[in-house]
Amino acid sequence: MTPSPTRPPEGGRSFAGVPVVTDLATLEADVAILGIPYATTYDTATPVNESAESPTAIRARTDKRSLIHYDFDIGRALTEGVGIALADCGDVPGGPRPSDGPANRERAEAAVRAILERGAVPIVLGGDDSVPIPFFRAFEGRGPFTVVQVDAHLDWRDEIYRERHGYSSPMRRASEHAWVTGMVQVGLRGIGSARPSDVADAQSWGSRLVTAREVRTKGISAALDHVPEGGEFLVTIDCDGIDPADFPSLSGPAPGGISYYDVVDLIRGVADKGRIAGLDIVEFGPAHDSSSGIGATVCARLVLTAIAAMIGSGQIGRRP
Repeated sequence: MTPSPTRPPEGGRSFAGVPVVTDLATLEADVAILGIPYATTYDTATPVNESAESPTAIRARTDKRSLIHYDFDIGRALTEGVGIALADCGDVPGGPRPSDGPANRERAEAAVRAILERGAVPIVLGGDDSVPIPFFRAFEGRGPFTVVQVDAHLDWRDEIYRERHGYSSPMRRASEHAWVTGMVQVGLRGIGSARPSDVADAQSWGSRLVTAREVRTKGISAALDHVPEGGEFLVTIDCDGIDPADFPSLSGPAPGGISYYDVVDLIRGVADKGRIAGLDIVEFGPAHDSSSGIGATVCARLVLTAIAAMIGSGQIGRRP
C-alpha cells in the first residue's frame, strides 16, 4: 500500500505550534499528531459527520505555550530539559461524504503506517469511533498489543445495517487481528448497541470489562490491575466515556462516566506499565462544544498528558 500524502492543518495552525510535516517519507519525530476527520455512518441517505472539524478545534486550543510554560498537571514545562521531536502531520484527506468509508479507511491506514515506518508514535485526532478500525489495522506486523479503551459503550457489534466498520464495531474488529492479544475496556455504562450476546463474545475472547461504577468505587486501579506489565499498548479514547460534567461536548451524553483525572491517571498508569505504541481520541463533536471550548481543551490536554507520560516513563526523550 502506497502511503497517502496528508494535507496541512485547516487554517495552517498546528498542534502546539510544532512543525508541520505532510511529506510522511521525510518525517523525523518521536511523536506525530495526525488528524483523521472521518465518520462511518449507518444512514447513508442523510450522512452526518459531527466530528469532521474536531482536529481543527483541538489544535486551536493549543499554542507554543503548551510546551514551554509550567504545567501543574505534569509538574514541569512539557519539553523542559527533554530532547524530543514533535510534528503535526496534518489531516488525512477524505472523500466528500462519510459514506466514502472504504477509501477513507485505506487512506487513514496508509498514513498511520507511514508514521510508524518512520519510527514515530502516532497520536490521532478523530473522527468518530470508526476511526480506530483503520488505526489498529496499520499496526499489522507489529506488537503484540493490548488495546486499552475508554468508552461508555462496548463496541463489539459485528455489523449494523450490513455495515461492519461503523462506530459500534471497532473492538470487535480489533479482536480479529492476530497482533491484538489483549483488551481492557474502561468506563462502560448505560445502554448502547451491545446485546447480551455481544457482551458474552467480548468476555469469551478475553476482554476485561471495567464499568464506570467500578472506577468510581475502586479508583482507576480497577482498570490498571488488568493492564499487563511490560506490554505494548494501543490506547483509544471515545470522549463519551468521560463524565459529561467534565466533557459535555457530545451529541448524546449519558449520566455518569469516569472523570477527566481518571483518564489522565489511566494514561499515566499505562505508560508506567509499558510502551504506548499509539493513541487516538474520537467522538468529540465541536458543534456541541461550549462557547469556552471545554471539549476541545480536554482533548488537547489529554494529548499533552500522553506525551508527558511517554517522556516520564522514558519511552521518548530523556527522563526529567
